Amino acid sequence: MIKDRHKIKGGIERKVLTLVLVTILLSLLAYGGLTMYQSGMLSQLAAETSQKQQDTITDTTVGIMDQVVRENMERSSVLEAQITDDMFRSAKTRVMFLADYATEVFAHPENYTPHTYAPPKPENEGKLATQVLMADDVDPNDPEIQKNLGLVASMSETMISLCSVTDIANIYLGMPDGTFFSVSRNSGQWFLEDGSMKNYDVRTRHWYQQAEAEGKLCFSDVEVDATTGQMNIVCAMPIYYPDGKLAAVAGADVYLNDIMESLGASDVEGGFRAAVNHDGHVLFTTSTEPEFQARISAEAADLRTGENTELGQLVTDALEDQTDIRIVKLGSGNYYMMGVPLETVSWTLITAFSEERAETPVDMLQEKYTEIQSEATSTYRQKANNSKTIAFICIAGLAALLLLNTVIVGKRIVRPLNKITKRITELGEENPEFKMEETFRTGDEIEVLAESFADLSHKTVEYVGEVRRVTAENERIGTELNLARRIQAEMLPNIFPPFPERTDMNIYASMQPAKEVGGDFYDFFLIDNEHLGLVMADVSGKGVPAALFMMAAKILVQNHTMNGGSPAEVLQKVNNQICQKNKEQMFVTVWLGILNLKTGLLTAANAGHEYPILQGEDGRYELVKDKHGFVIGGLENVKYKDYTLQLNRGMKLFVYTDGIPEATNEAGEFYGTERLLETLNEHQGEDPTELIHHIHLDLKGFVGNAAQFDDVTMLCVQFLGTEPNEN
Repeated sequence: MIKDRHKIKGGIERKVLTLVLVTILLSLLAYGGLTMYQSGMLSQLAAETSQKQQDTITDTTVGIMDQVVRENMERSSVLEAQITDDMFRSAKTRVMFLADYATEVFAHPENYTPHTYAPPKPENEGKLATQVLMADDVDPNDPEIQKNLGLVASMSETMISLCSVTDIANIYLGMPDGTFFSVSRNSGQWFLEDGSMKNYDVRTRHWYQQAEAEGKLCFSDVEVDATTGQMNIVCAMPIYYPDGKLAAVAGADVYLNDIMESLGASDVEGGFRAAVNHDGHVLFTTSTEPEFQARISAEAADLRTGENTELGQLVTDALEDQTDIRIVKLGSGNYYMMGVPLETVSWTLITAFSEERAETPVDMLQEKYTEIQSEATSTYRQKANNSKTIAFICIAGLAALLLLNTVIVGKRIVRPLNKITKRITELGEENPEFKMEETFRTGDEIEVLAESFADLSHKTVEYVGEVRRVTAENERIGTELNLARRIQAEMLPNIFPPFPERTDMNIYASMQPAKEVGGDFYDFFLIDNEHLGLVMADVSGKGVPAALFMMAAKILVQNHTMNGGSPAEVLQKVNNQICQKNKEQMFVTVWLGILNLKTGLLTAANAGHEYPILQGEDGRYELVKDKHGFVIGGLENVKYKDYTLQLNRGMKLFVYTDGIPEATNEAGEFYGTERLLETLNEHQGEDPTELIHHIHLDLKGFVGNAAQFDDVTMLCVQFLGTEPNEN
């Protein structure tokens, strides 16, 4: 009996142990199964939520980008069409002026003195000069030919003026007798390699024949220029005698390179522009698409009747009126496209922007979203694994409470998850953001997941808004600043040599703004045949306000100088006029000089500007420490003092703004006046153009990669002392 008791001793203990072990095992299995179920449910929920948010972001962003592209494209297209039309209008105005003048000359030849004329000369290449060409069947000794050419040559000065005061490349007259009288800078290009002159019969040129046939001002298709070989468009107008007989055809070239440079300066990546004439021919373009390649009129295709019917309809509508923005398929993909008429020539300007390029921000947003989602998933998984490890360790010590805890934990997890799921399904365009609630603050992975969803949702909403704002703002600012920079550059003299017919001086100047537009400016102008006005100025501040103030100051200084008076008197008048309406309290430093081109005597005055630098008789450059007056715009009724400098033949004067001596390198060191003088003295014998070029190179090498904080402006004039050419 005792023996049997020993056999059953510990049975209850083993059963309890077995029960505990079974309970632990079942608990572990139950917890493991529940955890796996919840993990799968969370993964599925996260994937569904991510996909839904990604779809919402994509749909919203695509709509926003489409609206932004359409708004900005319409605005920029109209602006570019106006700029392009101005180029044709300018050529039209000059040709009409010449035609009116020539009509008067041909109608009353007795009132005009015949001038001499000559064929092209190679030494005139690059210079504005007149030249006469004749067809092979023209007898140069024919009295009638000589008389007619002498009469036409009497218009030389007018034609030269039309070229010199504008950006026109040439202007010419073609006569029915086969003679051709032109003003251009391409004299040397009329000759072949063996020295003989090219054969040129103006009567065979398409522009001449078109103007003669239409009997009015017209613009030709794309042609190949007879001298330069460049592609160009000719503005031509017939001229008649009083009896109605054709007297001549006036013409001027508009080179495609000039137009394409103007259009290319405002092209953005993924876009292009093209001009199409009334025959549907592409005249010039910035596109590489096969449909938009410019060809001469004999080879050009009519886009209106091509295989691409969408493009053909757009061109047809655009030649009549401004079109809406349409999606047109080309060889490389779909493009936003619209047309704006060019009123002067009855053509149209087609503007296009790649649909694929417009969707780039959407792709960037999706990549950013994926990155944020991956980061949130990684964080969740890491914290979830840590929680699981801790949970399994606790189960080993709390076996008796495992089942109860499993039920409690299960309910605790499922309820917040169900509410998270409900809130996510309610997300949409009107309610795009997921927000934290007290129900989600469980202190475990559920809270981490909810916080991750809330953070991701908030960042996504902010990012969509920021993308829309930044894209629209950048488009607007970029277009306006490009236009402002071009306007400011055209305000300053930028054609060198500015007075090619004069041999009594040599002048060169340059300005590099620190921003898109700057506050520095230079100016030079002939007051009369013997006096040259020189201006160097620096407006306080930078950017658009300084540029606007600069334009006003430049106009005032030039106007008062042209009206007469010494530099000191001019500065006093300008100062008083600016002070009267200077609410922003801006000011400008000005150095103004008037150079006598016969004697070399320079009269100048200084309103708070940098000291000028003069090259002495020994060739060395030294500072001229003149007396500074107060800045322009600072105080009304300020008096300024004139002083004089004598420039002998060959001597040079150099003026500049503080952007040069105050330029700093990466170590914070100033370029300084001493280094400027050293650079000038190292290049004593060079002309103004080469001298300024070397200063730019030395300044660039000194500054290195350091940012430019101030405008860099300089002007150099060399007095040569010879009498000006009578022509």
